Amino acid sequence: MLALGFSAGLPNLLIFDTLSAWLRDGGVSLAVIGFFSLATLAYSAKFLWAPLVDRTRIPVLTSWLGHRRSWMLVAQLVVMLGLWLISGQDPAKSLGTMAAVAVFVGFAGATQDIVIDAWRIEAAEARQQGIMAAAYQWGYRIAMIVAGAVPLALAEIYNWSLSYAVMATLMAVGIAAALFAPRESAHTVRPIHAEGVPARPAVEAVEWTVRAALLVFGGLVAGAGLAGDPSPLALVFGRDVLGLAPFWKGTPWSIFLQVGAVALGLSVIALACSPVPGLRTRPGLYLGASFGAPLKDFFQRYAGTAALILALICMYRVSDFVLNIMNPFYLDLGFTKVEIAEVRKVFGVAASMLGVFLGGWAVVKLGLMRALVIGAFAGAISNLIYIALAMVGHSMPALFMAIGIDNVAGGFAGTCLIAYMSSLTSSGFTATQYALFSSLYALPGKLIASQSGRIIEGAARSASDGGAFAALNILIGSVTPESYVTGAKTAQVAPAALGAGYVVFFIYSALIGVAAIVLTFIVAARTPTPPRT
Repeated sequence: MLALGFSAGLPNLLIFDTLSAWLRDGGVSLAVIGFFSLATLAYSAKFLWAPLVDRTRIPVLTSWLGHRRSWMLVAQLVVMLGLWLISGQDPAKSLGTMAAVAVFVGFAGATQDIVIDAWRIEAAEARQQGIMAAAYQWGYRIAMIVAGAVPLALAEIYNWSLSYAVMATLMAVGIAAALFAPRESAHTVRPIHAEGVPARPAVEAVEWTVRAALLVFGGLVAGAGLAGDPSPLALVFGRDVLGLAPFWKGTPWSIFLQVGAVALGLSVIALACSPVPGLRTRPGLYLGASFGAPLKDFFQRYAGTAALILALICMYRVSDFVLNIMNPFYLDLGFTKVEIAEVRKVFGVAASMLGVFLGGWAVVKLGLMRALVIGAFAGAISNLIYIALAMVGHSMPALFMAIGIDNVAGGFAGTCLIAYMSSLTSSGFTATQYALFSSLYALPGKLIASQSGRIIEGAARSASDGGAFAALNILIGSVTPESYVTGAKTAQVAPAALGAGYVVFFIYSALIGVAAIVLTFIVAARTPTPPRT
């Protein structure tokens, strides 16, 4: 799992974040670079082709390696090939080819994620899922460090082509893991009953074309909402995205646009997979079974609690996702970029990995639901530590303490959630069900996070004008002199008022985690406790 986590994390950063540095170095405009985010859209919409992974055998390889490892190997080879092809491109001469290959790598990388998750669930028993998830996240975080730093260093010393060729070679780590990993339990492909439905190739070809177009359209629209990026919609509606692009982020309407896009996209996908009223057709039966059967199976197995479980999955990490303004917060306190990078990217990663380990240990030793309850509390309460940092100001010990506690709590909660989502899947639908869970769990947090800046500035103005939060100004009385000065000028409030605004925000970020705590208790109460072994 450590090696497979590394293999999964490597392409994610390379096809946009690190690649954007290469593109900028090559003189590509920021507007064009922004469109390369489409390469990562596959990670948000991977549930669309997860049923294909569940149902399709790969000739020769499946009988040799098993259903999951055969898909794993193919996806990894495609990622390796794609990164190698990118290494041979020049953004000044072949930008279109580079973009196409990046999207190609994105789909292969997302497919690899689908299969690794399915293999992890099917290769180990439930009580081992915490440790498996912890090892996976360790490998993923190591890959993020490698993919974020090593290509930049190699490009500085040699060139970008060599750096991406080296990254392609590192995919061999995942390939070796796929080849030597234990075989998962026998995979069962659920049958699709099309008896009595006559084959009509010409009519079916037209129906498949229409349904495929609807699936692509629905995937782009839903993906734009899930990713919080309107770029995918530009492929359908043009660059101006019906004039809505300026309102997609940072406005009071952002959350409604993104939720609306997800709802519209999923509705179109449901339409594409629904049978034609009064007419049984092979495409309708196939798509209905591929997409509808996994959902039906989940709601049947968890009758009475399925909606609560989905709500829990969506709300569990909300307290963490809303903390999308932390870099501005640190800068407002007076920390330098170097200080922030040292603590967040080095110490913070180590603290997160410790939290991941503790989460895996808790799942094994305490049981899944007990660990899940602890993680729900940890995710919400840990945000309160930032209030102390907001009151102290520019203090390296306080920064280490805040980031350390928050990252340990985040790593713990994340591992518990992965183990819990893994426990919800069933044989034959593992890839589809888990892909859907992992695509949806971040949605509410991302949407709510779009209002974080407004909450801080609104509370700061209230504190500055003698409003409801003015009493909090006294908490910032002993802050270091350089803190909040620059940020207060930008927000046009007093420095102490900006500090009070941050205090209000961190209290708010903890309070919204109460919903996850309540849901976790309710779901835990309705979940039978397995006997201790």
